[in-house]
Amino acid sequence: MKLLIVEDEPTLLSVIRKGLSEKNHDVSAALDGATAIEMLTTGNYDVVVLDVMLPDINGIEICRRLRAANNYVPILMLTALNSSDNIVTGLNAGADDYMAKPFRFAELEARINALARRASQEHKAAESIVIEDLEIDMRTKTVKRNGENIVLTAKEFNLLHYLAKNSGTILSREKILDNVWNINFDMNTNVVDVYINYIRKKIDKPYGHKLIHTIKGLGYVVKP
Repeated sequence: MKLLIVEDEPTLLSVIRKGLSEKNHDVSAALDGATAIEMLTTGNYDVVVLDVMLPDINGIEICRRLRAANNYVPILMLTALNSSDNIVTGLNAGADDYMAKPFRFAELEARINALARRASQEHKAAESIVIEDLEIDMRTKTVKRNGENIVLTAKEFNLLHYLAKNSGTILSREKILDNVWNINFDMNTNVVDVYINYIRKKIDKPYGHKLIHTIKGLGYVVKP
């Protein structure tokens, strides 16, 4: 795993870095918040071990900035302030887990592994959508229904994916145009209806029951 350790105590930082490196992890380090933010902006990490008390930007603020920027790297917060209020503050700021100092290295490693494992599972779930017997795989850009491969054009795939990831939500033609075609709503275009018809012929008609529904006057929805 690629890890970032943010800790302003050089001795503790050295111990953590050495221990994790010996476990064959790729470990980077930062001694202050500003350096950590720069590294997180320019690099990708599997887990961040983040001290709360830093000399410039504290760990709580770093968490807030990362989450505000839609960076959801797993964060394990280290704190010497082992009170419920401080723990709650850290978790509310966006940390995924916390450990109080002092700690056992074996537990630190176990928690890092658990965070990475959870993130991997969530990532895999986000890469595929299953609605009844319809399967959409974002990694391979493939679609199956009832186990059979269905060939879609790139635009058909993007339209089906947008409908499916919003399963149960009625989507107006305006929203579909904006999100699939990236164009403003034009009352004179029927491109959405045309492409809905294309994917219905491939997704619904051969399989006996439909997943793509028209809601008159409102738009379209994919639902079981």
